[in-house]
Amino acid sequence: MAKKIILDAGHGGSDPGAVFKGRQEKDDNLRLTLAVGEELRNRGVDVEYTRTTDVYQTPFEKATIANESGADFFVSFHRNSSPEENQYNGVEVLVYDKNGEKLDMAENIVGASGEVGFREIGVKERPGLVVLRRTKMPALLIEAGFINSDKDNELFDSQFDQLAENIADAIQGTLNEGNVSGATTAAATYRVQTGSFKNRENADRMLYELQGQGYPAFILDQDGYFRVQVGGYQSIDNAISMEQRLRMAGYSTIITV
Repeated sequence: MAKKIILDAGHGGSDPGAVFKGRQEKDDNLRLTLAVGEELRNRGVDVEYTRTTDVYQTPFEKATIANESGADFFVSFHRNSSPEENQYNGVEVLVYDKNGEKLDMAENIVGASGEVGFREIGVKERPGLVVLRRTKMPALLIEAGFINSDKDNELFDSQFDQLAENIADAIQGTLNEGNVSGATTAAATYRVQTGSFKNRENADRMLYELQGQGYPAFILDQDGYFRVQVGGYQSIDNAISMEQRLRMAGYSTIITV
């Protein structure tokens, strides 16, 4: 049975979110939410929204709208910000915990954003966020670059259509709806594996090392092994590029699908 997804444009109305040089986060959030939703709807995915206009909703209201929709997934769109302008850049995705399909979707979205040039910060746990804690379905929150980073804003604007398409690819690929970007089967997700361990501590050691260097690394607990992997790419070329970077950094790698 086809799955339903509800998309949330963060902030809105009297709550502009982060503001930088007259640019308001709520506007970027809504623009990207609607663009991704249109991409998904054009591919036959059942999409609903928490808002489609510039209105204010509390995080509790957003979670309630999602719960009442009966959706299978909740995805919220935001822009990040830092204390100083141009201090940080990159895309990250926040989840309640790193388990299940929401983790797969989050990793795929980070990788898909990296394909248009954003730095891949990775997936982080934020159990305190209302829209992640109070929603009854798997939920994630995308921080689509830093609004006070000139580099991220340039990418957000110049690569906007491709970014929306890539995020839709990542979402649909996770939902396994098929017909991704005109293909006849569900899109493959390529990851780069740097280690497979029986001992969790050894896997954690490699994970922290990779994350400390800025790689979007995670641990996959599978078949009695803790597999340390990086990224989630729709394009094999991007997976190969990441593999080459990791090999140059001294890691032994394989590409997994």
